[in-house]
Amino acid sequence: MKDKILQQSIALFEKNGFSETSIQDIVNMLGVTKGTFYYYFTSKEQLLMQIHLQYIDNILEQQRRIIDHSDKSWKEKLFDVVYMLIHQIESHGASARIFFRELINVKGDFLNKILAKRDQFRFNFQYLIEQGIANGEFRDDLPADMMTFAVLGACNWSYMWFKPEGPVLDNEVACIFVEVFLNGMKK
Repeated sequence: MKDKILQQSIALFEKNGFSETSIQDIVNMLGVTKGTFYYYFTSKEQLLMQIHLQYIDNILEQQRRIIDHSDKSWKEKLFDVVYMLIHQIESHGASARIFFRELINVKGDFLNKILAKRDQFRFNFQYLIEQGIANGEFRDDLPADMMTFAVLGACNWSYMWFKPEGPVLDNEVACIFVEVFLNGMKK
């Protein structure tokens, strides 16, 4: 039942937004009582935190596996992380949109937990960039933290416009992004 509550909530939060969705809306869609909801979650905010944690924990684990892959260059790892982030919109689109759009509704200790994991993702990505610089694969005249923010900003914003059913596939978007990140737009 906990997973059903999570999945139904993701659908409702995506469609109506977190603030506009009530616990009553969630339980009505499931045909259960509020007591059932409160058995699994203490509040709608805790539910939103759980959605965020599932999403960030999943991408952190994938990122760790990519970075730890010893047979790949840092450029290949960069592509793999960028592709993974874009692909998440295809495979977990609603959760991705909630993750980026609804952070504003996460407060207090819940927010601190989420921000710590987001920071860890960013630090891991910056490590990837720094290793690529140290290995001579990436430019060394730009700060690694700024390159990290640029890449993550582009990838994270793609939830707003990337359509998995559209004319450009997630792999193609990742290829274009990495090409722009590594070689720029200058002719």
